[in-house]
Amino acid sequence: MRSPFRCFNSSSEIIRLTVMMYVRYPLSLRQVEDILFERGIDICHETVRFWWNRFGPMFAAEIRKRRVQSHSYSN
Repeated sequence: MRSPFRCFNSSSEIIRLTVMMYVRYPLSLRQVEDILFERGIDICHETVRFWWNRFGPMFAAEIRKRRVQSHSYSN
């Protein structure tokens, strides 16, 4: 299976961190951009929006899948 991150210059870890930061915390796109810039990652707020639209559903599906698996193991 081909990686969905193959066409991007940023690593999959940076993309995942960015999307999860935007989704998990009450931050604006520009706030995520500023926080990442303080940590040496220079991306535009529009990149955050693009990654969120592109990868958000994929990450949400992974989280739901993990939750279902962990609940089935605990019962």
